[in-house]
Amino acid sequence: MRKGLLIGTVLLAAGIAAGWGITMPRSDGPEVLAGLTPNPENGRRVFLAGGCASCHAAPEGENDLVLAGGQRFETPFGTFVAPNISPDRGAGIGDWSALNLWNAMHHGTSPEGAHYYPAFPYSSYVRATPQDVVDLHAYLGTLPASDTPSQPHDLGFPFSVRASIGGWKLLFLTDTYVMPASEDPQIMRGRYLVEALGHCAECHTPRNGLGALDTARWLEGAPNPSGSGQIPGIAPDKLDWPANDIAYYLETGFTPSFDSVGGHMAAVVKNYAQLPPEDREAVAAYLKALP
Repeated sequence: MRKGLLIGTVLLAAGIAAGWGITMPRSDGPEVLAGLTPNPENGRRVFLAGGCASCHAAPEGENDLVLAGGQRFETPFGTFVAPNISPDRGAGIGDWSALNLWNAMHHGTSPEGAHYYPAFPYSSYVRATPQDVVDLHAYLGTLPASDTPSQPHDLGFPFSVRASIGGWKLLFLTDTYVMPASEDPQIMRGRYLVEALGHCAECHTPRNGLGALDTARWLEGAPNPSGSGQIPGIAPDKLDWPANDIAYYLETGFTPSFDSVGGHMAAVVKNYAQLPPEDREAVAAYLKALP
């Protein structure tokens, strides 16, 4: 009996150790960004396409380039609060390296080696290229600093246990694209904008019971995480606008029926209106090319 208990204890300890080893936070070394020269001008383009200010600008702030955080996002798992990502070295991310930003966006891992919750859409940003991350890091460093402290998330047990995110990542974090590769460069650019930087699916795709995107219903619309209303589908069977109307909407906020954009989508349009026309056209081409 003692021998059986000892064997059981050893196996349990080995299982716990193996589970921790598999689900512990992952990070890449400096070789992943080696030889890359920062381009802040392209970093601004990445910043706009990624919608960084839409979540991280202070609520009711006068300048949406002051990324002081504080916006609250209600979900079935609790309320997440966007952190300060301004260049302030104390309250923000001013002491982050480009590699820190890469590991946050690609692995959902903090500089201290902790899991980030996937409310930060690294499940989309994982597809961002190393050059774009380096460029974004350079651009973020040019923005105004804010010493406003980041606020904690409001999560109940068991969602307050960050270690569980390792298992979630093991199941759902992948850099595989949903749309297969195309020989059309415009569609490929659109795929990158929609599935990576723009993280459109994070709002427009339903989620399973564990909060991961249901890729079988890609961009078909989803319940608003706050519990109020429905986020519309933008897959071809849900959005029948011509490509030029989609591109025009992303520039002006006006629909083909002359209605105007509202809600969180207004911030998306504000960002995309500042991108080159070919980016808006690429998004439209991607949406029309989806099966």
